[in-house]
Amino acid sequence: MENWITEFMNDFGYIGIFLLIALENIFPPIPSEVILTFGGFMTTTANMTIIGVVIASTLGSVAGAVVLYGIGLLLDVKIIEKFVDRWGHIFRLTVSDVHKANSWFDKYGAWTVFFCRLVPLIRSLISIPAGMSHMSFWLFLLYTTSGTLIWNVILVNIGAAVGSSWEDIVGYMDIYSNVVYAILALLLILFVVLIFRRNKGKGK
Repeated sequence: MENWITEFMNDFGYIGIFLLIALENIFPPIPSEVILTFGGFMTTTANMTIIGVVIASTLGSVAGAVVLYGIGLLLDVKIIEKFVDRWGHIFRLTVSDVHKANSWFDKYGAWTVFFCRLVPLIRSLISIPAGMSHMSFWLFLLYTTSGTLIWNVILVNIGAAVGSSWEDIVGYMDIYSNVVYAILALLLILFVVLIFRRNKGKGK
């Protein structure tokens, strides 16, 4: 996939970066680390600038995030409630859990969107619960753009600084991603265990 991404960027420049980053937000398995660090490297070999790459990638990222936000709006909490009503017993989830999660997002959602834009995989998917909770679109746009801009500036500048060694940075980013995924998996397990114990306690 890396070869296809770099060839596409070589062929289409800023437009290619915009399209790839937009697609990466909708389809997270596409690695933004490759796009951004190679984009930074391209500023040393092609007629491109760091500011141009950052702007193109940020616009693409926001465009993709808006699409997922719209999907979240279509899903709506009521649909999730119906799903939990029917299948929640399998996961030991109740409609009350859905309401609590929604209330939590209403309270902390803005900063959650901001910080999650700095976390691989989650940086894309966070747009869906933002839409589901009907978070203010303009607030969503502000925090998404801010978090995305920081992520893009860092990786593009790293790519420009290391030049032809940009692939080494991708390797380090893979390690970072794996550590983050491991932490998220542990948090998910802890969350499930806590819900299980709480529901078990209520049963008694």
